Amino acid sequence: MKIRPLRDRLLVKRVGEETKTKGGIIIPDTAKEKPQEAEVMAVGSGRIDDSGKTIPLDVKVGDKVLFSKYSGTEIKLEGEEYLILREEDIQAVLVQ
Repeated sequence: MKIRPLRDRLLVKRVGEETKTKGGIIIPDTAKEKPQEAEVMAVGSGRIDDSGKTIPLDVKVGDKVLFSKYSGTEIKLEGEEYLILREEDIQAVLVQ
């Protein structure tokens, strides 16, 4: 299934969930904190400014991003969990 977010929204998939602490303790599912790092899977066309002009988003498909802890809407597509975020919820793009 293909999905295309609208306007300034983007579809991301969380990455890097920790299952063990640095000390080697296994973290149970109920105590796990969801990661705030994700990979961008799809982006919308961009936000519209006051004059009606579409401004493209700064992030693109494949970028790794950091986002706010309680932002976005969780959705499930074909058994996979995703988040739909607005561009303003993105705190940074990870550069390697």
